[in-house]
Amino acid sequence: MFFFESIPWYNVVMWFVVFGLLIGLNEIVRSSKKASIFMFMAVPIALTPIWFFTADPEITSWFHWVKVYSALAGSLIYMVIRFTDYHKKHPWYLMLVPGILALNIAEAVVREFQVGIMGFEGMVDGMYYISGGWNYVNAVAGILNLVLICGWVGIFATSGKKKDMLWPDQTKLWIVAYGIWNIAYVYSCAPGNAFYSGFALNIAATVPALLWAKGTWMQNRAQTLTFWMMWVMTFPYFFAVGSTFNVSVSYNPAANWTIALLSLALNVVLAVWQVTRIVKYKLNPLKEELWKDTNEYKKINAMREDAISEQETAASRVL
Repeated sequence: MFFFESIPWYNVVMWFVVFGLLIGLNEIVRSSKKASIFMFMAVPIALTPIWFFTADPEITSWFHWVKVYSALAGSLIYMVIRFTDYHKKHPWYLMLVPGILALNIAEAVVREFQVGIMGFEGMVDGMYYISGGWNYVNAVAGILNLVLICGWVGIFATSGKKKDMLWPDQTKLWIVAYGIWNIAYVYSCAPGNAFYSGFALNIAATVPALLWAKGTWMQNRAQTLTFWMMWVMTFPYFFAVGSTFNVSVSYNPAANWTIALLSLALNVVLAVWQVTRIVKYKLNPLKEELWKDTNEYKKINAMREDAISEQETAASRVL
């Protein structure tokens, strides 16, 4: 195969198990404050000592430690927006949302450059690596994706049973460009489990945001990434090289180049489109939303109006 070596039927089944669990856990925490507190506060507190005393430095690198806690930080930050009015009283708080996203992208970009510069070819941190020019190409794509984060001033929380954090200005093109960039990153910088953490993890966050929970991608991404990293830190050998469920990438430079170039192309298209809108409509991307006139934005933003209406109704009942 082009991107992977052989994929036995049981690995395909496991892919869908991982995908289904990520989707299912995400839906559980979307629908329950108690579940969110349990998964993002109680579980990490209980597991941290286990990670500290059992972590194998040969398979658990600095990146794993940074990633698990940065993803967790994102989930906790978003919980404050979902379940409290703190961000309404302190608008600066919304800047933490793009901030944690930018931090996660920056971490990956640094790792991408590191893999490229070190010229890996062999076992590193429990995985077999090959380095190449694709690392630099995808690192540039990641930098572009980071710079193109916009519209966080419009982030809000829904009302009702499921309390979601929505980001109306986070367009489908940005989400897809991020997804391909991240898949390319995992494919070259965490090849040991790219089949799962590259494809299943990214798709699990994207599917709800495109189908039944529009505007929730950022929230979904942080939550599913937190679930995944907690699993990886607790059971580091489950998908590692030598495991029954490990699926090896092809280690074909053409495959690395293909996905890296696609990643860069998508982010360049996004950059051109975004800069064109900024110039055409004289927008300030640091203070304004860029896509307010699009149908995609309007559909998501309608939920803001519903939330405001419900809050006003509840206030009138109190009075």
